[in-house]
Amino acid sequence: MKIGIDLDGVVIDSETTFRTYEEIFDIEVLQGNHLIDREEPKFQNRYDWNKEQEENFINDFFMKVSRESNLMSGFLGVFELLKKQKHEFIVITARGGFIKEMKDDAIRILKNNQIEFDKYYWNINNKLEICQKENVDIMIDDDWRIAKTLSENEIKTLYFRDTNLVKLQENTYLKEVNNWGEIYRCIKELENN
Repeated sequence: MKIGIDLDGVVIDSETTFRTYEEIFDIEVLQGNHLIDREEPKFQNRYDWNKEQEENFINDFFMKVSRESNLMSGFLGVFELLKKQKHEFIVITARGGFIKEMKDDAIRILKNNQIEFDKYYWNINNKLEICQKENVDIMIDDDWRIAKTLSENEIKTLYFRDTNLVKLQENTYLKEVNNWGEIYRCIKELENN
């Protein structure tokens, strides 16, 4: 089975770390409360920061977050099991877009944990296009907009939903998961159908 996989918030716990530093930046640096939608995964939609504030956050915190991030709990065991079962993993990530060095840092995290995927797509804005091109059997992503778009285009999608983020209606093409055990169960169910 071809499994498309996002990195941030799926393989690497950076999204939780990002939200921590977003709060620190908003409260301590900006000295206020600019939170407008806690269900939004991206800081540009989560806060009403102006462009300069967004740039300051990117410059001051993106690499710090990347360096502090680790693998998602449970990922390594499920990944190793699925690789032994001959599943193919294709990374489809936006990482490397805002700050190019974040790609290198992701490679460092993967290398330090002896993780090697079958194929990599970095700095991708249109994940639908890559999923279709690669003919993935299932895509795992934590961004609700991406999960919604993929499922609406009949790509089986596992929406790795973190606490407080937008809840989507499940259907034939969309399932919500919250940990790697649930991901494993969904993949095995799909494999057996």
